[in-house]
Amino acid sequence: MKKSELFFSAIQVPVDFLMITLAAASAFAIRNFPQIITLKPKLYSFPFDVYIKVVLMTAPFFILIYALEGLYSIKVTKKFWKEALKVFSATSIGLIIIIVAIFLKREWFSSRFIILAAWGLATFYVILARYLLQLIQRYLLCRYDIGVHRILLIGRNGKLGAIDRLIRQNKNLGYQVIGQIDSTHIRDIKEIRKQKGIDEIILCEPSIIDEEQEKLIDYCAINNIVYKYIATTLQTSNMKLNVLGDEPIIEVQHTPLDGWGRILKRIFDILASILGIILTLPAMLLTFLAIWIEDRGQGPIIYKNQRIGDNGKKFLVYKFRYMQWKYCIAKENPQLEEAIKFEKELIKNQSIRKGPLYKIKDDPRKTHVGRFIERFSLDELPQFFNVLWGNMSMVGPRPHQEREVEKYMEYHRRLLTIKPGITGMAQISGRSDLDFEREYKLDLYYIENWSLWLDIQICFKTVGVLFKRRKNL
Repeated sequence: MKKSELFFSAIQVPVDFLMITLAAASAFAIRNFPQIITLKPKLYSFPFDVYIKVVLMTAPFFILIYALEGLYSIKVTKKFWKEALKVFSATSIGLIIIIVAIFLKREWFSSRFIILAAWGLATFYVILARYLLQLIQRYLLCRYDIGVHRILLIGRNGKLGAIDRLIRQNKNLGYQVIGQIDSTHIRDIKEIRKQKGIDEIILCEPSIIDEEQEKLIDYCAINNIVYKYIATTLQTSNMKLNVLGDEPIIEVQHTPLDGWGRILKRIFDILASILGIILTLPAMLLTFLAIWIEDRGQGPIIYKNQRIGDNGKKFLVYKFRYMQWKYCIAKENPQLEEAIKFEKELIKNQSIRKGPLYKIKDDPRKTHVGRFIERFSLDELPQFFNVLWGNMSMVGPRPHQEREVEKYMEYHRRLLTIKPGITGMAQISGRSDLDFEREYKLDLYYIENWSLWLDIQICFKTVGVLFKRRKNL
C-alpha cells in the first residue's frame, strides 16, 4: 500500500466532514435570503449557533454511513461515476434517517427547506471535493509516478501478455510493468527488486509446483510485496477477487493489517499507549526509585537495547534495567567485552530455549529489584513510549535482537512484516515458556487474522497473564 494512497484516503474523512458542514451552513444562509428564495415567510426561530452545534453532531453520523458504504476504500484508480453514485446513495440514506427522527421529535427542527437544501448541497459539495482530490491524485500518478504500483509479471502465456499490454497502454490504471520473467527463482526476483523495486507480483504459470509457489508467497510477505495470480488450480482461504481489465485475478492477502487496518491500529496504539503511560506512571516512578536505591547510580535506570522491527529496521527498545550494569550488553558499558563473554557462557550452559532465541535460567546477572520487576514484567513498562513514538505496537510479535534474527529460517522472517508489540498471541499463551516454533505459529496466526477486536482482547488478557508465575525464570 502506497503512502500517497493512505494519505488521500485518510484526508477524505476531514474533507467530507468539512463539505457536509459547509453544505449545512450554505443551506441556512440561503434560507435567510428572502429576495433569492421566494417562499412564504419563515415560521421558526432557530439561532445559527444552536443550528451549527446540531450540524457538528450530525456530520459524524454521515461519515459513518459513508464508511459503511465503502466510500473510504484505498485505491488510486477508483471509478469516479461509481463513487458519485455511492455519495448520492449514502447522503440520501442519512437524509431519510434524519427525516424519520424529526418526524418522531418535531420540536428538534422544523425547516424542511433547510433539510432538503442541505442534502442537495452536501451531495454536490462532497462529490466536487472528491473529484478534485481524485484529479490531484491522478495528476501526481501520471506526471510524477507518485502512487504507481511497480509490477513484476511471471509467466509466458497469452493472458499475461494481454495484461502487460493493458497496463502499458493505460497509465492511469496506476500500474507500471518493471519486468517479465518465466520462472519463480527468488534469486532473479531479488535482483530485479534491488534494481527497480517491486510492489506487486502477478503469477500466471500453471506449471509452477506448490513448493515453489509457497516460497514465492513467503518472499512476498517478508518483503511487503502484494502477491497476485491469475486463477488456475491454486486455492487459498485468504484471498480477494479483483478484475484487471477483463481478466479475473486473485490476490493473496498476507494480513488484514493494510490500508485502513494499519490506520486503525496506529490510532489504537496512540490512545492505548497514552492510557498505559497514565495508568502505570506511579508503578514506573516506584520502579525507577527502587532501581536507583539498590544500584546507587552505577548505571542507567532505563536500558536501551537495539532490536529489529518491521521490515528489518533497527530501533532502541526501552526497558527498566534489571541486570547489574557491568553485565549489560551496551556500548556505554566500560566492561562490555567481559559482559559479552560471560553472556555467551551462560547461553551455552544455562539456556533452556531451542531455536534462534535464548532464555537463561537462574540468571546470576539480575539484581534483587530486577528479579521482581521481571517477574511481573514491570521492566517493560517504558515500552509504552516505544509505542507512542511509533516503532512498536501494543500487540505484535516480540522484537528480537539482530543476532537472534540472523538465526531465523527464511520463513520466520514473516514476523518482521509488522511492527513488534509489547504483548501478543505468544505472551498470552505461555510467555517465554513456549518454544520458538510454537511462538512463531501463534504470531503468524495473529498476522494473518488481525482485527482491532483481537488487539483489544489480547491487551485485556495480558493483564491477567502478568500475575501467573512463569516456569522458566
